[in-house]
Amino acid sequence: MSDESLARLVSLRHGNPHSLLGAHPTTADVFVRVFRPEAFRVEVEALGKRHGLKPRPDYPGIFEGRLPSKEVPPYVVHVDYAGGASFTLRDPYAFLPTLGEADLHFVGEGTHRRLWERLGAHPMQHQGVFGTSFVVWAPNAEGVSVVGDFNGWDGRLNPMRSMGQSGLWELFVPDVGEGARYKFEIHPRDGTPFLKADPMAFRSEVPPLTASVVHHLHHYRWGDAEYLARRKKADRSTEPMSIYEVHAGSWRVVPEEGNRPMTWREVAPRLAEHVSKLGFTHVELLPIAEHPFGGSWGYQVSSYYSPTARFGHPDDFRFFVDTLHAHGIGVIIDWVPGHFPRDTFALAQFDGTALYEHADPRKGAHPDWGTLIFNFGRNEVRNFLIANALFWINEYHIDGLRVDAVASMLYLDYSRAPGEWIPNRFGGRENEEAIHFLRELNETVRHQHPDVVVMAEESTSWPAVSKPVSEGGLGFTHKWNMGWMHDTLKYFEKDPVHRKWHHHQLTFGFLYAWSENFVLPLSHDEVVHGKRSLLGKMPGDLWQQFANLRALYAWMWAHPGKKLLFMGGEFGQWNEWTEGRSLDWHLLEHASHRQLMHYVTALNEAYRREGALFETDFHPHGFQWAQADAADASVYAFIRRGRNPWREIICVANLTPVVRHDYRIGVPAGGWWGEILNSDDEQFGGSGVSNAPLKAEPRPWDNQPASLALTLPPLGVVWLAPIDPPGGLSPNLVG
Repeated sequence: MSDESLARLVSLRHGNPHSLLGAHPTTADVFVRVFRPEAFRVEVEALGKRHGLKPRPDYPGIFEGRLPSKEVPPYVVHVDYAGGASFTLRDPYAFLPTLGEADLHFVGEGTHRRLWERLGAHPMQHQGVFGTSFVVWAPNAEGVSVVGDFNGWDGRLNPMRSMGQSGLWELFVPDVGEGARYKFEIHPRDGTPFLKADPMAFRSEVPPLTASVVHHLHHYRWGDAEYLARRKKADRSTEPMSIYEVHAGSWRVVPEEGNRPMTWREVAPRLAEHVSKLGFTHVELLPIAEHPFGGSWGYQVSSYYSPTARFGHPDDFRFFVDTLHAHGIGVIIDWVPGHFPRDTFALAQFDGTALYEHADPRKGAHPDWGTLIFNFGRNEVRNFLIANALFWINEYHIDGLRVDAVASMLYLDYSRAPGEWIPNRFGGRENEEAIHFLRELNETVRHQHPDVVVMAEESTSWPAVSKPVSEGGLGFTHKWNMGWMHDTLKYFEKDPVHRKWHHHQLTFGFLYAWSENFVLPLSHDEVVHGKRSLLGKMPGDLWQQFANLRALYAWMWAHPGKKLLFMGGEFGQWNEWTEGRSLDWHLLEHASHRQLMHYVTALNEAYRREGALFETDFHPHGFQWAQADAADASVYAFIRRGRNPWREIICVANLTPVVRHDYRIGVPAGGWWGEILNSDDEQFGGSGVSNAPLKAEPRPWDNQPASLALTLPPLGVVWLAPIDPPGGLSPNLVG
């Protein structure tokens, strides 16, 4: 054995410590070498006795000896230290790799779709011994060690082996199991060693602590098989989707314990009951992967495969998902593949080089958030992210991903001045590598999980975001309609006396409403940083503020597109949302706030009952204007159609505080029409202006064959539908 090899081993810069350490048969016997710095005695117990190993004075910590055997026998190592500390351990360097050639090939190719099953820390039986397999990608490191509770965080005790050109480092450490904290000690080619958390860790310490924690993925016993079977049969484009957006840490807190956030197990039954009563179909969680800074709301992720430890154990999050599924509620999570924080313990400069990020700050540094941008042109990085999406779906039964900040990924010049970005190969601003990644992501999820939704939070006019890749699109199932949200809120913030001059802000969205599969969001971003709460945005006195908010919701729920409402909006939160405090649930002591929550329940009930309001969201034939140009009156009316040609819904909005009597609206058919929802109903806090069942007159109006003379409530929205004639008469007996 050359001195150079031993010197590299002792300095922890040897790529194959297994070739030097452990037991190796020779022609005459078995040679054993152990590296235990600071030990004064090392013995190997084998063949029924202990065999002392001699220290190498030229390489402190190296102990060597021979066993009288032709083959390597089972053995353990006894280590004694000054002061009386003694340890008996199985030798990690007696074990073959836990990775196969196929793993190395697919990792290098960037197509290992179940990457989490091979990389990271996996408790397992290996060669008949229980322990944990550690695997990490660090291709530019000169040496890597695993450190943790099990070795006193001493990088000299468990150096890992390099798996050739794959860039992976591997080590099986016997007798290490669940709950052990660990990190990787990286020895760069230049500079001093440093510690990194495991990018593939399945569990993390509670921040501000940053160690990874060994966790077995398959202990939890799921109870949602029936729910998942129903999900597979559902048609997501023609099903109702009403989403309740939640920040888990501030939905509710425990005041008796210093206002701490509830754990996943505490919040699960309460949230499931709340959402079920309100009639929402899904919950969407702000990012729940581990993140160092709570003020980022989870949008700066440090551990992509680990649910944040702030709210409990990973299996507690499984319990949360399972509980919502038991109530028929889908779970969507916000997912952040565009950028990551610079914290030194995480992904940044992981192996001493720009590994996950671009080296050039013109491509690798995000100017708005101070974060780093993933290098989507690297096979292993794309694989890391696509496998992560599949991980949440497979291991945590997630029903959908909402992909954050897609616009920042699509454009090389996003938030950059001239000279601060690098054009693509054609001289353009499109990020070809990110586009390829997004298409690969969506195609992969669609192929493996066609019943899972992948939504884009994309704020530009990029075409075909939610069209199939085969048709030149990005392949998302849905896109957030940020333009609709902006225009609609701007309109409703206006004093009604000025609204006739801004009439187009509510009609403009219909010019592009079917260009994408849209979700209409009233999201967390609109109730922070001085923007005021939804109720706080509304003009007028207290009654008008509530009336305006009810009108906004009825307009939104009738508008083509799936729905999303941020928590607190259901009962009229006055304060802006902040992650550091609970929602103001005490407001429900007041009738106006209870009535608003009752109203949201009624909206969802009517919405889920009426197919015309969701079956044709993504098709223009499901919508027709009745009145789009009544700007002077600030009145709008449109028709929604679904699969049932006899069950059309008419939405009429009067967005001024003036009651309008005998206001004529065209309807698509004769017969009787009645209100199925009225935002001005007294039970919701309104003034009670309503319409009894009305028989349509054979008087053409609004390009419709019949019409109704309605009383329009102030700042109110009315939904009308065909009804049976009063008195129970058969429709064909009514004139």
